[in-house]
Amino acid sequence: MCRMRVKCLCAVVVVLALTAVPVPAQQIASAEQKSAEQQLVILDTDIGDDIDDAFALALLLRSPEVKLLGITTAFGDTELRARLVDRYLQAVGRTDIPVTAGLQTPHSNVFTQEPYARQAPEREHPGSIKFLLEQIRAHPGQITLIAIGPLTNLRVAIQRDPATFRQLKRVVMMGGSVYRGYDGGNAKEINQSPSPEWNIRCDPEGARALLASGVSVFMMPLDSTQVRLTQNQLGTTLSHGSRLTDQLTLLYHQWTGADVFKLPTLFDPVAVTYALRPELCPTQPIHLDVDEKGFTRPGPGTANAQVCLKSDESGFREFLLSRILDDAAH
Repeated sequence: MCRMRVKCLCAVVVVLALTAVPVPAQQIASAEQKSAEQQLVILDTDIGDDIDDAFALALLLRSPEVKLLGITTAFGDTELRARLVDRYLQAVGRTDIPVTAGLQTPHSNVFTQEPYARQAPEREHPGSIKFLLEQIRAHPGQITLIAIGPLTNLRVAIQRDPATFRQLKRVVMMGGSVYRGYDGGNAKEINQSPSPEWNIRCDPEGARALLASGVSVFMMPLDSTQVRLTQNQLGTTLSHGSRLTDQLTLLYHQWTGADVFKLPTLFDPVAVTYALRPELCPTQPIHLDVDEKGFTRPGPGTANAQVCLKSDESGFREFLLSRILDDAAH
């Protein structure tokens, strides 16, 4: 009986060993499929002034359906902005993502998170425009460019090589003001008078060039992006204690200064959310004209952008927090 049991056990072991052989291959195939299904993204950002860019980057880093090909910095001291991104990525263990510096421009706004950026080692960053065009050529028709700053890098890339730029899959941008202007920090009082929104106002020519480029443009204007976390949601995020939320906490406190209870308006994460969960930011085709002051006015003519005029704010908050507070995410 003992010998029979041994034989049976040996047979079971052999069968298990044989049936286990394909498992690693299946895992490899699954990983390859996931990689093939990942959305290729480049983020163009003026990170370092307001805090919403840092939240937008956090959302991208915690979204496994995205392969972030690189980060390009825009407006003002783009080298210092790139150093801020360097430190951020180093802190969260994502130094695999290329960081490039865009065209430097005159600016008078306050770089609130400059102390954070200056603690990163100095290094010379590659140029953003060259990087952007190279990546489009390498992945024609596949890249989503998420633009959450003034559109200077995009304007120069279009001027330099419009045919290559047209090979972008799409541009998802935060910018513009169609029917709603800045609310002045009061979410209960919606400003029904359009405003020259910051990203457009800083480079109206860039906005006109993008809308005429032939690339599909998905615009998240002030109408749909003036979303704030509650005080409790912000407190939960800043006290979470992960490597990612620690960076948000450091940058938040540099942004607020003495106003420790200031609630950020999360303009830019709404644009990232559209790229990931478009049902939270439904769009409609609109023809927009951009004037020298930065107004984006709807008018007659063929639609040149898909525009979100109202987002699902509660759905957005839930989605954002579920991602950036998920320590198990990639």
